[in-house]
Amino acid sequence: MAIVEDLAGFVVRSSWDDLSEEMREILKARILDSIGCAIGALDGAPVRMIREQISDFGGRELCSMIGGGRTAPDLAALHNSAAVRYLDFNDSYLAQGETCHPSDNIAAVLAAAQYRVASGKDLLVGIAVAYQVHCRLSDEAPVRARGFDHTVQGAYGAAAGVAKVLGLDEERTANAIAIAGTCLNALRVTRTGALSQWKGLAAPWVAFSAAHVAFLAMRGVTGPREVFEGNKGFMDAIAGRFQIEWSSEALDRIASTVIKKFNAEIHSQSALEAAIELKQDHGLEGRDVERVEVDIFDVAYNIIGGGEEGDKTIVRTKEEADHSLRYLVAVALLDGEVLPRQYEPDRIVADDVQSLLRRIEVRPDDRLSARFPQQHACGVRIHLKDGRLVSKDKDDYEGYHTRPTQWETLVEKFDRLSEGRTDASLRKEIVEAVASLEDLSVRDLTELLERVDGR
Repeated sequence: MAIVEDLAGFVVRSSWDDLSEEMREILKARILDSIGCAIGALDGAPVRMIREQISDFGGRELCSMIGGGRTAPDLAALHNSAAVRYLDFNDSYLAQGETCHPSDNIAAVLAAAQYRVASGKDLLVGIAVAYQVHCRLSDEAPVRARGFDHTVQGAYGAAAGVAKVLGLDEERTANAIAIAGTCLNALRVTRTGALSQWKGLAAPWVAFSAAHVAFLAMRGVTGPREVFEGNKGFMDAIAGRFQIEWSSEALDRIASTVIKKFNAEIHSQSALEAAIELKQDHGLEGRDVERVEVDIFDVAYNIIGGGEEGDKTIVRTKEEADHSLRYLVAVALLDGEVLPRQYEPDRIVADDVQSLLRRIEVRPDDRLSARFPQQHACGVRIHLKDGRLVSKDKDDYEGYHTRPTQWETLVEKFDRLSEGRTDASLRKEIVEAVASLEDLSVRDLTELLERVDGR
């Protein structure tokens, strides 16, 4: 049996009964968090461009776009995934050699579920399958160090989740996964050097493409059966050898995903919590700060601290700002928060934040690195102009798997992100629909999402 066939068997066998009550509630939390992120991003320039392109090119009006309108399922996946991803406020999964955003898969699974007129239970199982596949491949087959993007594993996850809600048999599921895995191998340059808007669109493109090829597989198009182990397949060309016993996998990896407290790259979260707590505890103002030292684990240093993925002192755009730990700590100390308004163009280029970010030093610490990903540890030391030193060490932050975000806090985040495009009544309806999703049809939820003001 080819590996993709074993994986397809896992996808087809997975059922509602495989989800514990805890996993069901965690799934709902991730869905609500993703919807809030999407509504909050509808003004984002790339999201607008995608909506304009869909309007111009057309698509059969089968599936809902968040913010109104309908289009073809794959295009709905593209638009909604771009909205979920644009703010960089959605959930994350931290493996030893890879970091990914498994909620990138939700929009593709949602579109396919709406197309099939699936139940809420079907949707939850499909999303759980996508999370499990994406996260387990991130565990066992990391690709970042080999120059490939974390969306590579997402191709397998999205195709698996879409195939699940479409009700494909094992053969067609294997074909969907094989095609997606063969054609969606993105380069890590997406997130190195001078960052472009593609940083936020790489995963939505995978959602669109994985949904598209899953529908082709539904119609009978075949894919390479040895996508994993074959000559010049995924193992040979990219990941190296690895093994996952899909026959013994559960639907539990979602419990290890983490929620973002701050609208910033995931590896910054504990440092931002420390910086804001120091500001609050000591009544600090930006003008009080002489310089800042941030000790952080090596993955954070390499991705957002100025390590192997490039200098982080040049910050001109939203994409560069949310991937610069220097900028993030600086704006946290100045504003006391890191939310979408901290990425407005005028805020990014303002003299106060540009000056302070150049007085922040980010250093990798081997001791902190050894504790990652079990802990999300950091140390922040602020040298004040009056000669004082204030500091704080962190092992985690609110939202990490060691200190999970509570439902009430997620509802507050959802309300804050969506209040400009929804009234209180609609927000309440969306929250209640997600909370009771297993008792609803997927279309009960998508009809609510169409009512969001997308103008």
